[in-house]
Amino acid sequence: MKITPIKTPLVVKKMFPDFVWDIPTQNKVLYLTFDDGPTPETTNWTLDILKQYNAKATFFCVGDNVKKHPDLYQLIIDENHKIGNHTQNHLKGWSTKTKAYLKNIKDASTYINSNLFRPPYGQIKPKQGKQLIDLGYHIIMWDVLSFDWDQNVSKEQCFNNVISKAKNGSIIVFHDSLKASINMKYTLPKILEYYSEKGFTFKTLSL
Repeated sequence: MKITPIKTPLVVKKMFPDFVWDIPTQNKVLYLTFDDGPTPETTNWTLDILKQYNAKATFFCVGDNVKKHPDLYQLIIDENHKIGNHTQNHLKGWSTKTKAYLKNIKDASTYINSNLFRPPYGQIKPKQGKQLIDLGYHIIMWDVLSFDWDQNVSKEQCFNNVISKAKNGSIIVFHDSLKASINMKYTLPKILEYYSEKGFTFKTLSL
């Protein structure tokens, strides 16, 4: 059984130095990211909570969801958050031929205007990554996983996953999807309050 760590090990980051895993800084800054949307109600709720804390985030959107919900996609932009490409159909890079994978990302770019890309499931072949970088994309991975999507992870554990591992410059993964909504809706407000009280700010990824 493959076990995915909450915090990305340093050795993994060094194996793929061309990918963005965190933003090195001495400042109290965190980078919240949300994958798989836009999703009606869940994304709207997320935007409302972020606004309460004057927090900005980066949303890695699935092209097909943007196609279905263009107004919600535009709302993310209008509220000054950043957008990233998460493929057109949430493809697994490891099980998709490179040509088909790149085409799917290009299809998503019809709806998503961004040079930021996050591979669904974190699965991307070295060849796929190299070609995307050659095309001008920044491949955004993560420093900390909340595991909000995992039905075996309690909402309390989801919260602890973040506060036990996140530090200055961490890129943190949440999901604005229905599957993750129970854990995410419990955890996100607590994370915003916890780190705001410690003097942290929440910014978009600007690369």
